[in-house]
Amino acid sequence: MNETTRTENLRPGWKPGQSGNPKGRPKGSRNRVTLVALAAMEEGADAIARKVVEMAKGGDISAARLVLERLVPPAKERPVAISLPDTGSADGVAQAQAAILQAVAAGDILPGEAATLSGIVEARRKALETQELEQRISALEASK
Repeated sequence: MNETTRTENLRPGWKPGQSGNPKGRPKGSRNRVTLVALAAMEEGADAIARKVVEMAKGGDISAARLVLERLVPPAKERPVAISLPDTGSADGVAQAQAAILQAVAAGDILPGEAATLSGIVEARRKALETQELEQRISALEASK
């Protein structure tokens, strides 16, 4: 079927790509049933939360899981305090990586935190490497 045949079969005034109801429901508006449900939940949310916490305290594992998962947000990151040597040289970078490894082995930091710290130290190593290469190139060009 070619394009002219398709458009000829459309009702008069109907253009390809045009919505059937351009004025339709506004973006972001909610269904009436959803609004009623949200209003009911909002009225009783405090009582429901108290009851769930009470059930969790009474030993209901499902309620305890709900409290922990929904009411208490999971921790995304935490500040990490670890002493690292100066990373101004390749030797310092190697010592910093060793210190991070020791901190994980001792249980002072989590492996994910160590991976983040190692990435930061690695970025420092790359910056030092770039700086050293630039100095070498400048010295070679100056000697010519």
